[in-house]
Amino acid sequence: MYELKTKENEDDVIEFIEQVESPKKKEDAYRLLDIFTETTGYPAKMWGTSIIGFGSYHYQYASGHEGDVALVGFSPRKAKFSLYFATGDQEREDLLQKLGKHTSGKACVYINKLADIDIDVLKQLINQSVTFLKEKYPTT
Repeated sequence: MYELKTKENEDDVIEFIEQVESPKKKEDAYRLLDIFTETTGYPAKMWGTSIIGFGSYHYQYASGHEGDVALVGFSPRKAKFSLYFATGDQEREDLLQKLGKHTSGKACVYINKLADIDIDVLKQLINQSVTFLKEKYPTT
């Protein structure tokens, strides 16, 4: 059976952020840490080697595949920041229209820097994602 590679672990979030090479990206990473922590009320935890996650939920698909993942999170990648929010909710799509300069894939939203986006909309996206996932997976 498939096993998730990205699991919550005890690695140090601050040590991880300190390894970010770009001073501006490091500054933005610390600001994101504050925003996600204050908005969710959850402590930051490392998920895998490069994702900072907040809260968690357990999912199970009809296929039987199941696992635990962070409710929301981010990663200061070399090229861009990856922001992780729930998918499958129209409100997410509506909020993304107001976020500012970004691109998005199926599950990730990519930004270059915090100055490119509306922080209030970011907070709304975080709250929307947490609410949506707690409703969809009520045992969270």
